[in-house]
Amino acid sequence: MNSARKTVAESATRLNQFMNPEHANALGNVHGGVILKLCDECGGITASRHARRPAVTVAVDSMSFHEPVWVGQLLNLRGRINYVGRTSMEVEVIVETENLLTGEITHTNSAYCIYVALDDQGRPTEAPRLELTTDAERRRFEEGQERQRQRLEREGRQKKIEE
Repeated sequence: MNSARKTVAESATRLNQFMNPEHANALGNVHGGVILKLCDECGGITASRHARRPAVTVAVDSMSFHEPVWVGQLLNLRGRINYVGRTSMEVEVIVETENLLTGEITHTNSAYCIYVALDDQGRPTEAPRLELTTDAERRRFEEGQERQRQRLEREGRQKKIEE
């Protein structure tokens, strides 16, 4: 078992992307697929930073669109590790827009993305344990562990969740 431990802060990721007309759908706001792709990018970087290994997307457990994103806004994505099993990692990606003229920040989207660390042969490999340093991190870990249990249950697998 991998005994290495890493903090949430060590792998935290921030991405920023200005939303241009090529990102828009027919309604004039940013296409949800563009936002989903950026969430996956941010989450994948966060997972690879944590594992210091390639990490591939296993699932996007949840994606909530709260507000539209408009062309001309700056999209700000923040990724952080919530939960680490043996090989899998749950990354929460929080998406906000910034109006560059007014400074107004709006929370637009959230996503839980699951990644698996890969070894040199492209097979799942152990990820470093998560060192939890705050009560909020411990709470997010427990919530992530419960989501992982539910994911496995939905998939019909009776697999022991790693601690």
